[in-house]
Amino acid sequence: MKELDLLKKDWQKNDAFEQVSEKDIYTMLHKKSSSVVKWILIVSILEFVVLNGIGLLFPDDHLPPYLSKMEYYLDILQIISYGVTFFFIYLFYRNYRSISSTSSSKNLMETILKTRKTVQYYIGYNLAYIVLMFSAGFISAILEDPIVSQKIATHKIIYLVLFLFVLIVAGIVWLFYRLIYGFLLKKLKRNYEELKKIDL
Repeated sequence: MKELDLLKKDWQKNDAFEQVSEKDIYTMLHKKSSSVVKWILIVSILEFVVLNGIGLLFPDDHLPPYLSKMEYYLDILQIISYGVTFFFIYLFYRNYRSISSTSSSKNLMETILKTRKTVQYYIGYNLAYIVLMFSAGFISAILEDPIVSQKIATHKIIYLVLFLFVLIVAGIVWLFYRLIYGFLLKKLKRNYEELKKIDL
């Protein structure tokens, strides 16, 4: 943001060049915002490819017996998950196209807000999906596996352990998203705040 600070100082020093400086600042913010949204799109695609690549290392024939009985439902859930993920990737792509072609600070600000909301919904969906999948797996194990059912019947604390495990996994995923997407969203937020000053 050093170039932006220099432009702002020059803007404040010389009112005669206010319009030129404002345009330069907008151009820089536009370029930076477009780059951030492009990276959000790239990261979402890489995330999908890497996670599904890892999933291929664990074929269905290695599933525990109680999960094998749920294979049909797991396949349906996976197809739905693919559909939702592709939809979000499409939204990220559309936001990138929109932010690249916009020509006004107002439209740029709107696209930044839209992108931030889309990323937040994407993170929320992924966290909910992880909690749902782990919970379904644990419930299936309790209902279908006699050994697991017997252990839980004699050790009620296992419920708490399973609950904490799901929370820990969700927390790790949330931290990952906070680190990657949070960094990019902070950049967009800074750009948005600077655009608000120009637009006043």
